[in-house]
Amino acid sequence: MTPAAEPPINPVKSKIARGETVYSLTVRLVRGVEIAAIARSAGFDAIYIDLEHSGISVETAGQICIAALGMGVAPFVRVPGVDRHLITRVLDAGAIGIIVPDLHTAADAKRAVDAVKYRPMGQRSLPGVTSQLNYRALPAETACAQLNEATMIIAMIESAEGLEAAAEIAAVPGIDILLVGANDMCSAHGVPGQFDHPIVEAAYTRTLAACEAHGKTLGVGGLASRPDLMKKYVALGGRYVSLGADLSLLVAAATQKRKEVE
Repeated sequence: MTPAAEPPINPVKSKIARGETVYSLTVRLVRGVEIAAIARSAGFDAIYIDLEHSGISVETAGQICIAALGMGVAPFVRVPGVDRHLITRVLDAGAIGIIVPDLHTAADAKRAVDAVKYRPMGQRSLPGVTSQLNYRALPAETACAQLNEATMIIAMIESAEGLEAAAEIAAVPGIDILLVGANDMCSAHGVPGQFDHPIVEAAYTRTLAACEAHGKTLGVGGLASRPDLMKKYVALGGRYVSLGADLSLLVAAATQKRKEVE
């Protein structure tokens, strides 16, 4: 008799379901699995390994994901775009969620769902045993249902086109979080780095309305240098917060340490 599998561990999904705020650490520099333990010790609920803005390989990302799964930290991976083959490899390697940058339309969001989810929700190719299920041999129907339930899709809203389509993107079944990327949003509107600009607040307000209308979660991103604004948008209703990257945190800490002995 095949033993029953425990549901995949995704603390982000369970905490959001309880109305709690979750915090994520971006991984761009560290290649070792130690970053998963560091994230846990520092109080992060999730990491997201950035394959859009780093040279990290899928193999390395997978090793970090597997380590994070075992520590109760949700491992997400940001891919460079809606690349079905890359998304499949990243998920098979161990990710429990995919972050898709710069979505412009509901059709973009649907293509992401098709790549991430198994039938009947999507069109992802069936796996063998997976790290998310602790390599248990399960009936395909059971494995697919559990992975579909646990695996999250985070759609990034980073452009005027994406913001215009936020409600349509939020309406796509399978999308969990709409993450406003303040950095690229500012750049797209010709005001790079001006996080106090009204366009940023308008982006969060409009995206939150889209999320509330369709039962999705607002994500706060691109504001690592402005904790005051992060707090503002958490108070507004953001429940997934990207607090910054390992590289930026290292530079900031090193700079501060050097200044302490001047």
